[in-house]
Order: sequence, then C-alpha cells, then structure tokens
Amino acid sequence: TAVMDCAKVGRDYGIPIISDGGTRTSGDATKALAAGASTVMVGSMLGGTDESPGTVFTKNGKRFKVYRGMASLAASLGRKSKETGSTSFDDDLNDYVAEGVEAMVPYKGTVVDILKQLTGGVRSGLSYCGAHTIAQMQTNAEFIKMSRAGFAESQPHDVSLM
Repeated sequence: TAVMDCAKVGRDYGIPIISDGGTRTSGDATKALAAGASTVMVGSMLGGTDESPGTVFTKNGKRFKVYRGMASLAASLGRKSKETGSTSFDDDLNDYVAEGVEAMVPYKGTVVDILKQLTGGVRSGLSYCGAHTIAQMQTNAEFIKMSRAGFAESQPHDVSLM
C-alpha cells in the first residue's frame, strides 16, 4: 500500500515513484508497477549474476557470490576509497550509517536470464489486467486483501515441488 499511497500524491505533482525494497520476484515488480510505481529497484534480484561484482565461490557444494547493497558499509567505504584514492580510513566508523546489507547470495547465471524472467512476469501481469501498457495496467489493476488461509491455499499444494 505504500506505493499506492505515494503514487496518488505523486500523480498530483508529476513526481515519479520508485519502488525500492522487497522485490524478489517478477510478481513483486509487477505489483509495484500496477500500484503506481514508475520504476522498480531490482538490485538484489541481479546480485549473484555473472555481471555483478565479485567472484563466484563454492560453499558446502553450492555456488555463491557476495552481494553488497549500495548503502551497505562495505559499499560506502569502497566508494569513499575510489573518491579519495586512499585505502586508509581515518574517519570514525560510527560516522557511517549502513542502510544496506552485505551477504552471500546464490549464483544466478546471467543478467539476461533474470531479465527474461522479469519481463515475462510483467507481461503476464499486464495480461491479467487486460492491459497492453503499464499505464493501462495501473488503471485496470485491482488489489484484493487476502487472508493467510487464502494465501496458503493459493500456493502449490498436494504436490511435491521439484
């Protein structure tokens, strides 16, 4: 609902809305666009791809990459190092307020593969709304509050997922 609330005000003033945070699937991105977002941040979806910084490493037989959110402490210090040309940090580390995370994420292959899934999901969402454009989807979309029981029932059940 945060995107919806902001989009209502943003439209009145011609301000685009960026949905940032919690986008893990193409469905999340589609819902944010349908709710009125002009743009959706998908950084964590792209972390772990070939094109993301870092090297692939193996842990317990699985492949991973390090993901640093742009507001993480490591990313902030890395930017400072590039800006000043110094690898010495005389500043008090308490001056840095980390807002993002640094973590290992599963290796995901190429950005192209992720973007194909993402755009396919958005196209599917457009069709569910009877829309050909994102603007039409924003006009046509209906959001319905779902109970926990309804959500559980809507998930795959009585099958073994592969």
